[in-house]
Amino acid sequence: MTAEVVNLAARRTPQIGFERLELNRILDLYGRMVAAGHWRDYAIELGREAAVFAAFRRAAERPEVRIEKRPALRQKQGMWALVSEGGAILKRGHDLAGVLAPLERRLMKIVED
Repeated sequence: MTAEVVNLAARRTPQIGFERLELNRILDLYGRMVAAGHWRDYAIELGREAAVFAAFRRAAERPEVRIEKRPALRQKQGMWALVSEGGAILKRGHDLAGVLAPLERRLMKIVED
């Protein structure tokens, strides 16, 4: 009986989530994009392979961008990815700030206009 319990525990993969500092950084960018009138809604999905923050222009659309955290890729391509609406990876890296840089530049252009 105990061998079955051990096997069940070994098969269960822990849920991936955002750390407080990571989520603060993402929500800070989200708040500035909302203030600029570009984004209106967001969703967070926490799964076994990835944690995903999706930002929407309107609630009924597909997300304009997704910020994905995949710890399994930490030693390879980097665990952070910025994914476009169509599913193309815009930026991948080991550092969240570097992956968010294209969105920061877009925000600067929106505020300047």
